[in-house]
Amino acid sequence: CLSFHVFLNMLYLLHISLSFQPLVELKKKKVKMGMTKMSLATPLLLCAFFIFILQVLAEMPISEAKGESVILQESIIKEVNENAKAGWKAAFNPRFSNFTVSQFKHLLGVKPPREGDLKSIPILTHPKLKNLPKEFDAQTAWPQCSTIGRILGQNISLSVNDVIACCGFSCGDGCDGGSPISAWHYFIHKGVVSEKCDPYFDDIGCSHPGCEPTYPTPQCNRKCVKDNLLWSKSKHFGVNAYMISSDPYSIMTEVYKNGPVEVALNVYEDFAHYKSGVYKHVTGEYIGGHAVKLIGWGTSEEGEDYWLLVNSWNKGWGDDGYFKIRRGTNECDIESNVVAGLPSARNLNVELDDDFLNVSM
Repeated sequence: CLSFHVFLNMLYLLHISLSFQPLVELKKKKVKMGMTKMSLATPLLLCAFFIFILQVLAEMPISEAKGESVILQESIIKEVNENAKAGWKAAFNPRFSNFTVSQFKHLLGVKPPREGDLKSIPILTHPKLKNLPKEFDAQTAWPQCSTIGRILGQNISLSVNDVIACCGFSCGDGCDGGSPISAWHYFIHKGVVSEKCDPYFDDIGCSHPGCEPTYPTPQCNRKCVKDNLLWSKSKHFGVNAYMISSDPYSIMTEVYKNGPVEVALNVYEDFAHYKSGVYKHVTGEYIGGHAVKLIGWGTSEEGEDYWLLVNSWNKGWGDDGYFKIRRGTNECDIESNVVAGLPSARNLNVELDDDFLNVSM
């Protein structure tokens, strides 16, 4: 299964509320977002326009010859590294040493949300904080949250397989990608079971299959496969999901107050070659949309503002799996599609009937 990255990045964020807010407060009252709703007209129009662009780009095919060519090109590396204004360095990342353009495209699974999800998405903004630091990294701000994919205090990883198989085509196209906000809605309305209940394995028992060949979307059986666990008892839920306005200060405030967010960006050929520095598109064709985790920001020695992000392509790509991208200019539309959510305190004591889980969202 290739494009589980949308869902994987969502699962990386599910711990946020429980990590940064006392559970007693979550139980006593509704979570205070510290945000105010924006005037609806402008953000809704911008959101609709961005979704339209996603739909157009998602349908753009690549030629057969282009698809069969290798993604890593010496010419792209040379063009980037010889460009004094690029601000970043390109290299042959071992992660994609044998990848064709078509194989690389399969890793880019972001798709537009369902119409019903789009109508129900709140678009929120923060008032600008006076004390926002010039540099911020969620990893150093909250070192106790080093295991990002786990719920604090429970030591439970959430199941990628549940979201891919059981949300399936409600979230997008299963293993062929999906919508981040739709996956968040699934987390809120249906919940996600633990990895222990429903682990992500391929047909030969390997955890998280590789990238060749393409794997089919797994079936949703709604049964735990280990330790006689009950499916309904293994569910964990979200309490809210929302989009953040594209104002950089609003995004920074969300990360500063509530933790990392999920963002989508347009990916071009040169992005596969990123090694270090502050990325901005220099050369190469558009390949697809990709979901990543935004964990902080800063300013380079050259004075260029950037976002700090974690990719899902492991340490064989980029700066040990991380990358920086230009901040404040909506580079590759990265500030146009920012999604966040909060887990519910009910995760601590899940008691649901299986009949509830069969009700449509």
